[in-house]
Amino acid sequence: MQQKKDAPLRSDAQRNRERILEVALAELTRSADAPLSVIAKQAGVGQGTFYRNFPNREALVLEIYRHEMQQVADAAAELLETREPAQALREWMDHLARFAMAKAGLADAIRQATSAPGGPAKPGHTPVTSATELLLRANEQVGTIRPGVTADDFMLAIAGLWQIDPGGDWQPRATRLLDLVMDGLRAGAPGR
Repeated sequence: MQQKKDAPLRSDAQRNRERILEVALAELTRSADAPLSVIAKQAGVGQGTFYRNFPNREALVLEIYRHEMQQVADAAAELLETREPAQALREWMDHLARFAMAKAGLADAIRQATSAPGGPAKPGHTPVTSATELLLRANEQVGTIRPGVTADDFMLAIAGLWQIDPGGDWQPRATRLLDLVMDGLRAGAPGR
């Protein structure tokens, strides 16, 4: 019996899929041309399992991008449940930095996957934009950031993340940049 497209995956199938994505992220970050057979082997799955999940390289690359972006987006609500809004925002910025570094490493693979005429389009940023708005509004409500900052403002302010070399020691530089952005968001906050 064939599984419906939107039906939830069995737990072993879900684990296989997640393992493929994890290995593919690492391999495609190292080399956009990493052979799919190597990814399948390192993920511990057969070719059939691999291609059932990802029929081609483009599908795999775009799913990695979508999956990583959704992980970052989901972290916003999770952090707000356990942290004060300002701490949640700053920790979430670290999640976003890790995503930016992974995305930078995947840039060649994403470009290849979306550059073919009539090929798939790069997924939009809606989940991250929504997460940004959630965190900004929570902080604005408690007075920890200046009022009126939009997700677009925030993304422009952190755009420097995408200029950092992901192959180097990027974490101290990203931390310094994000601390500066956080200080800027706090300037003029009514709760200060």
